[in-house]
Amino acid sequence: MITKLDQLVEAVQKKGKKRIVVAYAEDAHTIQAVADAQKIGIVDPILVGNRANINRIAAETGVDLTDFVIQEEQTDVACVARAVQMVHHKEADVMMKGLVSTDKYMKGILNKENGLVPPKATLSHVTVMEIPTYHKLITMSDVAVLVRPDLNQKTQLVHYVRDTAISLGIDKPKIAILSATEQILPNIDSCYDAAIISKMWERGQITNCIVDGPLALDVAIDEDTVKIKRLKSPVGGDADCIIFPSLEAGNIFFKSATKLMNAKMAGMVVGAKVPCVLTSRGDSEQSKLYSIALAALSAK
Repeated sequence: MITKLDQLVEAVQKKGKKRIVVAYAEDAHTIQAVADAQKIGIVDPILVGNRANINRIAAETGVDLTDFVIQEEQTDVACVARAVQMVHHKEADVMMKGLVSTDKYMKGILNKENGLVPPKATLSHVTVMEIPTYHKLITMSDVAVLVRPDLNQKTQLVHYVRDTAISLGIDKPKIAILSATEQILPNIDSCYDAAIISKMWERGQITNCIVDGPLALDVAIDEDTVKIKRLKSPVGGDADCIIFPSLEAGNIFFKSATKLMNAKMAGMVVGAKVPCVLTSRGDSEQSKLYSIALAALSAK
């Protein structure tokens, strides 16, 4: 079982490296992260963009592009389209955002005619965090894509975090569906969603995991709080995964953990035909490397 994000790299090395295509690979941080991933043997990189710009940036960064494939495209939109096309042609196993803006990157993935999202699929973001104050890795959704997921979307998020946790070696992940309270209050919609999803698990509609909700965050991750409140929960105090009621809640938790608790993270967009790495310009090279490793581990 993977208990530290550093072990993601080892897991991919054992599984075998994947082909990663980077859309608009014209920024130093992305080129360096992909070069690091290539150096340790977890990906074969394909960079899409202006060849002269890529070579210049690589030279300034000190990256040797000898073993890299470069596909020539001149604009950010054309780079995304070429990367998507390569995925369709099974020339790449993972896709990654370079200098292109997030909205253009996501627009290419979501394109109804040529995109990567199967009909009726839910596109979402899954994050795995290593938080110094928590006793194991925690997988969560959604902190970046779905603003206010409805019941059907939250059910799909449960499947996404479950599958990600299983890829980390957890046989039956414990999944907490979060709200502001563990009580079912009529004026909080997230309480109802959590209770319904929990009942779906009880009746066997959701399998290969353990689900409970609604749970407040402290109940989900702190065993002492569970004892003090005298709660009985198969997940309480030991959650492997958490589902947030909204993007605001998830994003605030994510940034609080990374900026105030020095948490390490890996993240990817799921629901498309291949895992898609979506990192921020503010993310560290380490986070980008972990995200590449998580996507490579999840890729088929």
